[in-house]
Amino acid sequence: MLWDTILGWFSIDMGIDLGTCSTLVCVRDKGIVLNEPSVVAVRKGTNIVLNNGEAVGLVAREMLGKTPGSITAIRPMKDGVISDFEITEAMLGYFIRKVHGRGGLIKPRVVIAVPSGITAVERRAVIDSAERAGARKVYLVNEPMAAGIGAGLPITDPTASMIVDIGGGTTEVAIISLADIATCESIRVGGDDMDEAVINHLKKTYNLLIGEPRAEKVKIQIGSAAPLEEELTMEVAGRDTISGLPRKIVVTSEEIREALREPIAAIIDAVTGTLEKAEPELAADLIDNGVCICGGGSLLRGMDTVLANATGLKVERAEDPLSCVARGTSVYLENLELWKDTMDHNEYSWD
Repeated sequence: MLWDTILGWFSIDMGIDLGTCSTLVCVRDKGIVLNEPSVVAVRKGTNIVLNNGEAVGLVAREMLGKTPGSITAIRPMKDGVISDFEITEAMLGYFIRKVHGRGGLIKPRVVIAVPSGITAVERRAVIDSAERAGARKVYLVNEPMAAGIGAGLPITDPTASMIVDIGGGTTEVAIISLADIATCESIRVGGDDMDEAVINHLKKTYNLLIGEPRAEKVKIQIGSAAPLEEELTMEVAGRDTISGLPRKIVVTSEEIREALREPIAAIIDAVTGTLEKAEPELAADLIDNGVCICGGGSLLRGMDTVLANATGLKVERAEDPLSCVARGTSVYLENLELWKDTMDHNEYSWD
């Protein structure tokens, strides 16, 4: 490990929140240095990334749903895990180069947050992708632990801390005590499922077809989990499935809330199910400590309210909920000597 520490003086080690929708990268003492969509643009039928391997992230997201027949914009992460190995490798390589710099002689150590419910094979795929993308040493940490640390919860204390991380592809629910997960549940339901629910509603109700980016805008602008004091409306444009022509309609926050009912119910069930499995003393702690929610899905209006009503506990949104996991990986990176034995990592390394 001493040799690895010396090598670390000449490399920029990083923590990565490899999300279904976005990838965030943290560097020690600098905080979050990169926040870009997990999207890659390739030539159709190949794994060749456009613009000499640079059509990744923000550039590629602008192409989603708007590419000509020769180009495909791909999201290589699905439900929090790798769905396209080669494209994920290209994406990670681009982000690592962007942060570390092309001229770095020593490859970086990387801490990556992954859903707690993924399989050993899926964990191995993340490690292999990161290695091939240019990492010297790869450590994996469970997302709920990283989120809890990033949210500032007292996870090392002998008391229960509950974190609910609602991401794009997964929702991670965990009760943490004494620096370990006491009980948890990981479901493959998140913001993407909410977007899909909006798409299906407009298609079924109005015969209007819209893409994922526009569905996300609808969710953000008028979506809610609980009734609003003042209900909202929004114009939505898309393609009529019957005539095939462009058309615009007006939708209300009430109908979008109804459309989102199923994914929200799945998240509530995961939270209540985790509480039901908790030890009595940990459950008692949560009466005082409450629940912390983070991730993009926590920003949906009324999400804290419906969870509070379902559990009877106080529910608070973390400060800067989108970056909790990334900030947590940075803390792991700063304390590798202390935490390394608790994390999965690549077997062969320089230390």
